[in-house]
Amino acid sequence: MFLNYLKDFSTKKIVKKRLSNVKHLTSEGKIKTVGIIFDESYFNEREALVQELINNGIAENAVKVLVFKDKIKKNESFDYPTFSYKDLSWHGTVDKKEVKDFIAEPFDLLINYYDTEKVALLLVSNLSKAIFKVGFASIDKRLNHFMINTNAENYKVFAEEMFKYLRILNKI
Repeated sequence: MFLNYLKDFSTKKIVKKRLSNVKHLTSEGKIKTVGIIFDESYFNEREALVQELINNGIAENAVKVLVFKDKIKKNESFDYPTFSYKDLSWHGTVDKKEVKDFIAEPFDLLINYYDTEKVALLLVSNLSKAIFKVGFASIDKRLNHFMINTNAENYKVFAEEMFKYLRILNKI
C-alpha cells in the first residue's frame, strides 16, 4: 500500500514536470484517425460514444480505444486494450505493449475521456503522439488543446460540442 503511494507520487511528479515542457503542435489537416482514452471507473458507455463518432462521419476502423481500470482481476477479459496502475513503472513510463502501441500512434484526434485526474491517465495522454487533443475542462489545462466544460456522464453533450467546434476549426 505504501509502495503504491510512493509510486503514484513519483509518477505524478514526473508527469507534472513533463506538462511544464509541453509543445503544442498545430495541424491544418482533417481528422481521419481518432484515439480515445476512457476511465472505466466513471464511464461505462464507451460503445455509445464510439457510435456518436461514427454517426458524425468518423470511420469505424479509424477509431482506437484504450481503457483504464483501477484494478484488473486476474481472469478478467476485455474487448479493448486495458491498462491499470500496475502497468506504470517508477520512472513514469508504461510497460504494457498495447499501451505503448497506442501512445506511438500519431492520431489526428485524441479524446481524453476522463474528468478526474489520475496519474496513469495523465501520463498516457501526455506521452501520446496525437496531433490534436480534446478533453474535459476539469483536467490540467496544459494537457489538451481543446477543453469542454461538462462531465463524463453527458457523452452526448460532449460529442455535440466537440463536433460543433471541430467544424468551426475546419477539422472535419
